[in-house]
Amino acid sequence: MSADVRRSRAVTEGNKGIEAFIAAMPKAELHVHHVGSASPRVVAELAARHEGRSRVPVDPQALAEYFTFTDFAHFIEVYLSVVDLIRDAEDVRALTYGVAEDMARQHIRYAELTITPYSSVSRGIPDVAFMEAIEDARKAAEKELGVVLRWCFDIPGEAGLAAAEETARLAVDLAPEGLVSFGLGGPEIGVPRPQFKPYFDRARAVGLRSVPHAGETTGPQTVWDALRDLGAERIGHGTQAVHDPALVDHLGEHRIPLEVCPTSNIATRAVERIEDHPIKQMVDAGLLVTVNSDDPPMFGTDLNTEYAVAARLLDLDEAGVAALAKNAVEASFLDPAGKARLAGEIDAHLAAWKG
Repeated sequence: MSADVRRSRAVTEGNKGIEAFIAAMPKAELHVHHVGSASPRVVAELAARHEGRSRVPVDPQALAEYFTFTDFAHFIEVYLSVVDLIRDAEDVRALTYGVAEDMARQHIRYAELTITPYSSVSRGIPDVAFMEAIEDARKAAEKELGVVLRWCFDIPGEAGLAAAEETARLAVDLAPEGLVSFGLGGPEIGVPRPQFKPYFDRARAVGLRSVPHAGETTGPQTVWDALRDLGAERIGHGTQAVHDPALVDHLGEHRIPLEVCPTSNIATRAVERIEDHPIKQMVDAGLLVTVNSDDPPMFGTDLNTEYAVAARLLDLDEAGVAALAKNAVEASFLDPAGKARLAGEIDAHLAAWKG
């Protein structure tokens, strides 16, 4: 783990009183990646299963060093090496259920998990088998763990328009029951958003919601492109949006949520120091900010830690943390009854804690 990531986790020091509140608080998460959520245990098991055919370490201790990134391009390289461990539908199912188990331990009640089906299907997993594997894990997670999962299928931007075409086909023609949104991930530099407009148009035409990454490692223009060309209803990261007052006004006026991932931004060098993270500027400007973990094991974090980091940076008490958690519920694609139920659970947790 890099020194910068350790420093981001260290901001929770001196804030121990609120950490127990966060750990037990019911939560929703909106920006968290499928493969990127594989715990060291799951990754090590997959690496052992495919030993000799992958450079991913089998030893969980060695994985911590492997998950130390020099920049965003290096992160993508490492991420894709873990993707390559997912060789069959059994791997997909094990990974997905394992992610849900980790979520349950954190009292995450609802999550919109970003999945990149192109990466698995292009490696030879039959598309129908892939859909059946994630759906089987989703239904089991809800029944056995109390974790409600929904899917966002995202285009891996680095793979180009062929990947966009295939992702749109999978999302439109083979949509699993849990699919709610359509996204765009991967590097932003050299991957302009407007070229993906036809694929987002197709996805939106069948009712999928638009949630592309934008403004993480590039400037505010990428966010504008996501809004204007891709019809973005939420922005993944949006870290650089604060540098454009007109964009800040637009996001605030239209109440377009930002999926903020503090430790991730430090790990990938999108932000140099945790003290410089723009989350406070976003909140002070009245933007709808949600807290997320992105690729938690890879960044040595989890959603509880991200809330503790945000609480420190924003100087929040328990009521402030609960309000921040309710932002994620509001910004989610849950049905109204589901939103009311989860918001009520957060309110009840706060009331019980104060009592």
